[in-house]
Amino acid sequence: MNYRFYNAKILTMQDTRILEGELWVQDYRLVYVGDGSDADVACQDLSLGSIVWDREIDCEGNLLMPGFKNAHTHSGMTLLRSYADDLPLADWLNRQVFPIEAKLDAEMIYHLTKLAILEYLTSGITAIFDMYLTPETIAQACVDMGMRCVQVSGQNNFSQSLELTERMYQKLNHENPLLSYFIGFHAEYTCSRELLEDVAALAHKYQAPVFTHLAETRAEVEACKERCGMSPVKMLDSLGMFDYGGGGYHCVYVDEEDMEIFQKRGLSVVTNPGSNAKLASGIAPISEYLARGINVAIGTDGPASNNCLDMFREMFLVTGLAKLREQNAAAVDAWEVLKMATVNGSKAMNLPDTDVLAKGKAADMIMIDLHQPNMQPINNIAKNIVYSGSKQNVKMTMIQGEILYENGQFSKAYDVEEIYRKANEIIGSLR
Repeated sequence: MNYRFYNAKILTMQDTRILEGELWVQDYRLVYVGDGSDADVACQDLSLGSIVWDREIDCEGNLLMPGFKNAHTHSGMTLLRSYADDLPLADWLNRQVFPIEAKLDAEMIYHLTKLAILEYLTSGITAIFDMYLTPETIAQACVDMGMRCVQVSGQNNFSQSLELTERMYQKLNHENPLLSYFIGFHAEYTCSRELLEDVAALAHKYQAPVFTHLAETRAEVEACKERCGMSPVKMLDSLGMFDYGGGGYHCVYVDEEDMEIFQKRGLSVVTNPGSNAKLASGIAPISEYLARGINVAIGTDGPASNNCLDMFREMFLVTGLAKLREQNAAAVDAWEVLKMATVNGSKAMNLPDTDVLAKGKAADMIMIDLHQPNMQPINNIAKNIVYSGSKQNVKMTMIQGEILYENGQFSKAYDVEEIYRKANEIIGSLR
């Protein structure tokens, strides 16, 4: 499909400027981003006298920008939305989550992932970094729905295996342009030392980055120190786990040496403020990470620990909680937060074609409705998005050149009511 978006405000995320102009999509790529004055030259560069548009969209002064990257989630956990709540993390996992997850099969996770994707689209999310139980059916759900998905292995002592991780690494990094796969594991506290050593060896075999849940709670960190005499970050680094990069989800409780390891290894931090607040895990030291030049991305975590897969809420919480933690209203500027949700997420997920809107990049973008009361007046669009924006402002979500959500309606290819029905059927069968 060839699209021409005109009469648009465009935030490319290359810098803070707002461009007034138009944007062209040819198949799944951006082929022009500009003010329209050089359209003839752009056509010549494309070796075309003119372009036959499948659709021309008048943006009516609304904003085009890169889609948000949900850099940590567990999509299949839609099953547990509002089912396992108001419990501390250990009880939540061991008494509620793990027992019902043991009953899930691959087909169930396929349908539950599709439900999550619908919500991602309403929140302007164009790529997800997903860790869950059945990678092949998760991949199939994402391909069927058109969602860009980076998966990471969640193996531990109780589920998945090193063999599955290697097989998925070989398969899903070559199967479909919407799919990719990282080596990882659930967490230090759910893996034996032998398993962790095997994961590190696999990372060395492929010279690959590794991601995991890391330093999420104070109890996790203290227990690791009792077992190993060092923090989880230092313990994993001592195994060579991060020799080829990677990062951690949550990273709430870290010390000076841990941060130095993040800097030395070029690791990413994926912060999950909504989940960490709801589970009373704590507030990550975002200001310190940024001051050290550590890449910080944002994730919602799963819909069991957060319930809401909403990047607008996460963006506000990132800056709001950082200001509270530092007792400094100037901490973590809104522009930095918007970068975390777009550019930094792309970096963490190794999706360099999705970070900004520019010629040659993937056509993964959203349109923000500025003609809503919460977006007026337009003193500063970036600050409006972070501080007053909401899902109601997502007018369009495009992934790989396909419009999947527009003006409150999902793609006609989706049977939305059937997706809802199937999710409720699954939870009914497992209770």
